[in-house]
Amino acid sequence: MKLLAISSPDFIPDEAELINSLFREGLVCLHIRKPESVKDEFSALIEKIEPEFRGRISIHQHHDIANEMGVKRLHFTEMERKMTSVQIMKDLKSDHFLLSTSIHDLAETENISPYFDYTFFGPVFNSISKSGYKSALQEDFSLKNETRKVRIMALGGIDHTNVDKIKKMNFDGAAILGALWTDPGKAVETFRKISALASEPFNPFRVGDREWKI
Repeated sequence: MKLLAISSPDFIPDEAELINSLFREGLVCLHIRKPESVKDEFSALIEKIEPEFRGRISIHQHHDIANEMGVKRLHFTEMERKMTSVQIMKDLKSDHFLLSTSIHDLAETENISPYFDYTFFGPVFNSISKSGYKSALQEDFSLKNETRKVRIMALGGIDHTNVDKIKKMNFDGAAILGALWTDPGKAVETFRKISALASEPFNPFRVGDREWKI
């Protein structure tokens, strides 16, 4: 199962070195989400991340700096996805960008452009980082392959106590956020623990002739 991570929404001390350490531990992809950031401080963070790891970064804001920073992954919120033309998405894919988005209702997978490589869905469990942001899924919830139109990554409340449940729910992977950044000093240790539980072999599947990638 693929294990992704999402940054703290706020800048934290020694953040770039923590990110570099997570990549050294085997993190597949980090989504950098800083909704209140200005471009200069956002760029300054990426500049401190080792160039060899920048291909594993997806950015949620300031998409216009991607090429100059060596970033080839872009994330679109639900609203941004709905406001962005299909032609723009097509052009981004032609330029070899990997695109992701978010949903809070599984029915929305029907409306996601085929140019998106995966979507986050959540909260799967009660959020660690957002008070009152609770899961509405039943205990026996499981995704059905035959109705899946896009690769779906679980988000919300994921830590070492429940990552095994994500496999049983038939998600394609999981993204961790609050579990990492509640105590940044232990972020690498926390990632190592969760990663060990999620590290069983992952089998990509196809929809039609399309091979999915993360």
